[in-house]
Amino acid sequence: MKANVKKISIEGPVEKIGNKLMLRIPLEVGGLDLLDYTRKIGSVVDDDLVIIIPDSLAEKLNVSEGSIVNVNNENGKFNIVPKVEEI
Repeated sequence: MKANVKKISIEGPVEKIGNKLMLRIPLEVGGLDLLDYTRKIGSVVDDDLVIIIPDSLAEKLNVSEGSIVNVNNENGKFNIVPKVEEI
């Protein structure tokens, strides 16, 4: 694990473009810091880190278009965690 790792935690919506679910994380608010953790699943498009969420993962996480998720780099890896709605 990298020494002095900047911890990142960002909340935002799952978007659907075409038939793909994705996250768009602005580089200026943490996307740049998460880039090293997403090399295989993310790409930079304009000023955003774009993460395509495979259907199997979306189903496992129970997320769809409009779902709010938290992304972070806890334990030295990229994590997507669905936000639990408060009742």
